[in-house]
Amino acid sequence: MELTPAAADLVRRLREAHGPLMFHQSGGCCDGSAPMCYPYGEFRTGGSDVLLASLDVDGVAESVPFWMSKSQFELWAHTRLIVDVVEGRGSGFSLEAPEGVRFLIRSRLVGL
Repeated sequence: MELTPAAADLVRRLREAHGPLMFHQSGGCCDGSAPMCYPYGEFRTGGSDVLLASLDVDGVAESVPFWMSKSQFELWAHTRLIVDVVEGRGSGFSLEAPEGVRFLIRSRLVGL
């Protein structure tokens, strides 16, 4: 799992404004299939979630955990996931929404 340079820049800005961060991707419909960024610990994870990675971002003191629902993980288990950011506001509660941008996942099959 990796972040594009644009996503890393946004994570740095969000970390400065909100403190430690975390991501969760539920795999639901609409914006539920986009990664959501929250203040660390604000989104409760449980037995139906998988910790995919702890993302290290230059300029951010702590790693940023990225969680995904098990059902979504089963569908994407054989892909390389890349967190990116694009213009346009999502309709979720993710911290970047007021910035006029939203996180999204790009994927690449492993081994290709």
